[in-house]
Amino acid sequence: MKLNRQETRPRHALLLPAACLVFCSMNAPAQTKPAPRSFELQTRRMDVDVDGSPRAYGPRGSDTLDDLRNAHTMGKPDAPIVGYLLEDAPPHRPVVQGPQDPAPGYYVSQTAFEDDSVENERDPRRYVDATKINYVVLGNEARSMGARLGDFVAVYSKRTHRSVFGIVGDSGNPSGDEGSLHLLQALGYPFHNGKDDAVEDAEIVIRFYPGSNPDRRFFRTQGALDKAAKGLGLSRDFDETHKNR
Repeated sequence: MKLNRQETRPRHALLLPAACLVFCSMNAPAQTKPAPRSFELQTRRMDVDVDGSPRAYGPRGSDTLDDLRNAHTMGKPDAPIVGYLLEDAPPHRPVVQGPQDPAPGYYVSQTAFEDDSVENERDPRRYVDATKINYVVLGNEARSMGARLGDFVAVYSKRTHRSVFGIVGDSGNPSGDEGSLHLLQALGYPFHNGKDDAVEDAEIVIRFYPGSNPDRRFFRTQGALDKAAKGLGLSRDFDETHKNR
């Protein structure tokens, strides 16, 4: 009877390659996750943006966070109103919050970044609340470098030496020198509204993470935003060159 050579081959010879693979994999260097793409811009100043807050604007005499003139583009009285919604039909009166809304009687203030799951454009919950979420305004330079609404950012103050996570939450200021009230407060500035408060020096650095929120995830709490940013491996650490300049 003729023997099958394959059957007579020692079994341990078949196991050697697998053992080698296990040994090699244990000694191979760990694969490091590539750092997310980012770029940094330093603002020339930073004005306070309260858009998206249910109490941002309202009828004259209301206890609002900002003046009605600042609801116009760049604060120019003859420029279009971008801070709150207007009725489609003439005379285009402000859309007022109803009894079931967060601030009945106040105007519905909007932001460029919206919660797409809230279909009613008159619902204040559709917009990023400037008193609850850190956000920056998308300027022309950041846009030209790939930043988009909803992207994550990290923001650092050279004065207070604090850094925080945020998102690109609004537009309408070509300079991009504007951030939410919650952002400036989180950075340690004692601001209370958008009427008079502003960072007047070039001391704020914004790190943009382009394409970091492709699903346009919307956040209602800063804690949820921070958790998502950390989960993506984003950093809010800034090197000594920023801290010492």
